[in-house]
Amino acid sequence: MKGFLIAGTASGVGKTTVTLAIIAAMRRRVLIVQPFKGGPDFLDTGHHTRTAGRAARNLDTWMLSAAENEDVLRDASVGADLVVVEGMMGLFDGKDGATESGSSAEIAKLLQLPVVLVLDAAKSARSIAAVVLGFEQFDPELRLAGVVLDRPASERHFTMLETAINTSCKTPVLGWLPRNADISIPERHLGLHTAEECNDPKSLERQIDTLALLAEKHLKLDVLLSLPCGLAFEGGAFIAPRDQQPAVRIGVARDQAFSFYYEDNLDLLRRHGAEIVSFSPLADAALPEGLDALYLGGGYPELHARELSDNHSMLHSMRMFAASDRPVYAECGGMMYLSRQLTTLDGRTHDMAGALPFSIAMIGQLTKFGYVTVELTRDCLLGTAGAVLRGHSFHYSHIVEPSSLPTSYRVNYSLSGKQEEEGFSLRNILASYIHLHFRTSPNIARNFVALARSLKAKELTCL
Repeated sequence: MKGFLIAGTASGVGKTTVTLAIIAAMRRRVLIVQPFKGGPDFLDTGHHTRTAGRAARNLDTWMLSAAENEDVLRDASVGADLVVVEGMMGLFDGKDGATESGSSAEIAKLLQLPVVLVLDAAKSARSIAAVVLGFEQFDPELRLAGVVLDRPASERHFTMLETAINTSCKTPVLGWLPRNADISIPERHLGLHTAEECNDPKSLERQIDTLALLAEKHLKLDVLLSLPCGLAFEGGAFIAPRDQQPAVRIGVARDQAFSFYYEDNLDLLRRHGAEIVSFSPLADAALPEGLDALYLGGGYPELHARELSDNHSMLHSMRMFAASDRPVYAECGGMMYLSRQLTTLDGRTHDMAGALPFSIAMIGQLTKFGYVTVELTRDCLLGTAGAVLRGHSFHYSHIVEPSSLPTSYRVNYSLSGKQEEEGFSLRNILASYIHLHFRTSPNIARNFVALARSLKAKELTCL
């Protein structure tokens, strides 16, 4: 198995564009590429999935143990020819300023992946060599296999930068990507626009073709494919055990408003006997028939608040389902959808499902950001009191009025050290701003499916 990790000197230097270009080019060479994203990011994984034609996964050394990261890599790479991991932030950026904990560097060393470093070269000259030299020397245990320069002004500019690096550094330059408006991905407050927002197949195909052509022309793809890596397995043999009890149908909201899911969360639900049934709160008139539970992930409901509010039949269907006491798990955007009302930044208020007795308003700044540890303070649909889970928080909204609902979480924020009671519980609804990774506890998915199964059996018994 071949593979490498694409890192950056900082956020916003072009590593996602470089990653997508490499994935697109490798697919043109008829290679099966398995993409991964380091850290808790949902947005880049969507673009990886679209470009690779395989579901991207998240690797994270803070939320997941070393063994879990190895399992994620092994399980997802079955049948693949090449593993491409995109790092997060800068190469050495993690949960604190003193260690590599939670960083792309830690992931690369854990999984024995060579590192390709991306630098934004748009305004650089000879000093770029000093940057590369610093990254070479910062951690001698890290294998820096090459650098890629993003957005040089011209081929002449690139040649000058390449000469500077080759003169002072041992890391080879593996090429460059020119500025090209056709491959840019717009950004907003949470990061890149989602892959779901590019719903024109012809436009998407043109963008992927352009990425592939640029990579073939400007990057040393053969060198990338020859990089030695320490992946200690070959794809093809692993089959995850599956719960053999009767299946339950879990509805998962997936459209332009709701797209923030860890693919491993859905896999774990399937492994314990769930059938995942996707639906669109934006486009569908009602929930699919025969659902036993709901999973409402995060996303951008605030950008589609009017359309969500105008879909009265879906809101009614959602209220009726929530009132039936079947399990409903909602994260961030999903919780916003279940609230009474959502006020957007323009001051307009939009009615939502009203399954939770509070309203939410968007604000103009990021609040309660970062990794979190969650201790369950009472039994709920994800587990029993005392269980410890991990996840992250990243949102630009707040609950308008204090809620009298009981809470199931004690949340510890790793960056600030602050603690709060969260995880709002109402009958079988559990709603929170926290995005949990189900692999942080072996019982999250099992408990969710088991509760849905037991309630379904009880309902059938009563008929």
